[in-house]
Amino acid sequence: MLSRLVNFLRACWRPSSDLYVHKGSDAAGRQDGLLWYKDSGQHLNGEFSMAVVQANNLLEDQSQIESGSLSTLESGPYGTFVGIYDGHGGPETSRYINDHLFQHLKRFATEQQSMSVDVIKKAYQATEDGFFSLVTKQWPMKPQIAAVGSCCLVGVVCNGTLYIANLGDSRAVLGRLIKATGEVLAIQLSSEHNVGIESVRQEMHSLHPDDSHIVVLKHKVWRVKGLIQGSARRLVKAALQEAAKKREMRYSDLKKIDRGVRRHFHDDITVVIVFLDSNLVSRASSIKGASLSLRGGGVNLPAKTLAPCTTPMELHIN
Repeated sequence: MLSRLVNFLRACWRPSSDLYVHKGSDAAGRQDGLLWYKDSGQHLNGEFSMAVVQANNLLEDQSQIESGSLSTLESGPYGTFVGIYDGHGGPETSRYINDHLFQHLKRFATEQQSMSVDVIKKAYQATEDGFFSLVTKQWPMKPQIAAVGSCCLVGVVCNGTLYIANLGDSRAVLGRLIKATGEVLAIQLSSEHNVGIESVRQEMHSLHPDDSHIVVLKHKVWRVKGLIQGSARRLVKAALQEAAKKREMRYSDLKKIDRGVRRHFHDDITVVIVFLDSNLVSRASSIKGASLSLRGGGVNLPAKTLAPCTTPMELHIN
């Protein structure tokens, strides 16, 4: 899997003058059928690219990039926040995270007047507590809300440090260009929490000793309570081509399949690529720049269905 990511990164690693052919013309992103993408974007620490392809009738993936002040204080700190939320069972949890996690992070960063692992942990916990409260209130009228959930992968660049926090099986990969050879070295930054991993299943059993069905093997896939767990455009295209190849069909034919039915071929896919300029990273935490707030798109439909905490790690950027 990691070798495939290396190939993806290598294919996308080009000078920005070559990569961003639509620069300045896609401020809110572009829609091409079930594919939403933004090829070109500037954030406080460099450039970024985003892409989302929808498979479910209702888009369950949510994503965002926020750049500028990471608190409500004029003094900052300043930096860039990226979040990818892979919902399952419905869009409600991922939408809730998209609406609340960054706001909680800003609140705790304001209280501490800085960015830290503790700020991110508190933001995760506050978001989880808030959603649990919502589930408790809506349970009598909408009991199915208890069956929705979401992975939560966050990256924060601030004060020369890259913080990574992950809950679920989404993945953060650092691509480092080796100038001497021109190769891209892929370094996985996040640990996956998936009950397909034996140690995670053991942890689930230890946390729920009275529930013998907390982890269930269903259709050769390990699930929690029997439920499934849960340019950028180039990466998404590569993933779709792989899905088409597995089904022995042409990529062009796969693109013609509508949402809902498309879910039989692949899940919603979200990719965010963040290019970090070392010069900007080293000074951006104290310099106020243009603010950015963007959410990954998709086909917007009226909702017909209902719409845990992790330990972050930090990586210093030299």
